[in-house]
Amino acid sequence: MRVAFMGTPDFAVPTLDALHAAGHDIACVYTQPPRPAGRGKAARPGAVQLRALDLGLPVRHPATLRDEGDRAAFAALGLDAAVVAAYGLILPVPVLAAPRLGCFNVHASLLPRWRGAAPVQRAILAGDVMTGVTIMAMERGLDTGPMLARAEARVNGKTAGALTAELAQLGAALMVEVLGRLDGFPALPQPEGGVTYADKIAKAEARLDFGASAEEVERRIRAFAPSPGAFFEHDGERIQLLAAAVREDAEGEPGLVLDEALTIACGRCAIRPLMVRRAGRAVMATPDLLRGFPIPRGTRLHP
Repeated sequence: MRVAFMGTPDFAVPTLDALHAAGHDIACVYTQPPRPAGRGKAARPGAVQLRALDLGLPVRHPATLRDEGDRAAFAALGLDAAVVAAYGLILPVPVLAAPRLGCFNVHASLLPRWRGAAPVQRAILAGDVMTGVTIMAMERGLDTGPMLARAEARVNGKTAGALTAELAQLGAALMVEVLGRLDGFPALPQPEGGVTYADKIAKAEARLDFGASAEEVERRIRAFAPSPGAFFEHDGERIQLLAAAVREDAEGEPGLVLDEALTIACGRCAIRPLMVRRAGRAVMATPDLLRGFPIPRGTRLHP
């Protein structure tokens, strides 16, 4: 097929690679413009743009797709289909209608659960046992289009980073399978029941509330690992927690440090941080943190 690929972050790269390896004619790669990043705030291309350049593919990165010239340029590609994976821009109706067979999206949830921007994080936060990917024919609504295929994956204590990487590979393989025999994947309407929305993650959500149960706190840590990193503050410094274990045999006033290993009491039970990160430092094991930044037993950590 002659296709355009539309994606931006790491999650989208395996699908781009799979389309290329399968021999599809990738007419153009659309991605979001380079964004300021790092201490110098220099514009940095996204993962998809970098990979597309490695593959020798033409890249376009319009700020929006509302401009008539950009829409005309897209239509002029003469596409059979457009493949979308975490692009980050809304596709206007004229763009959706331009490819001969339509636009197909790799979405990181089992639709209709977790429509929206942050399906992996919301699945972890909610304590979902299963999640997965859905290949969807796109329409005007937010992730409301008919489904062509789904594949499941177990959440099973994974961080958002690990689960996203797994779903990216799963979705890439499924998209290539669907495009290879579209007539074998009839588009089915999404069920009307079970709809939930995965709102974009707000920065304030990363602050840990030790008044919640240890199980909830541990899920929040996994949902925000590796980024933005769930955190608490102590002595004016932000400490991110990247991995923790629930301690069902420990309890105390929420936020109280219970021992010299930084076990922290929660609303129910406690958590023991395993991997942490100080501001501007590399990820380290908790004992390494405590050697240079002691947080003694009896310390009260406040939200």
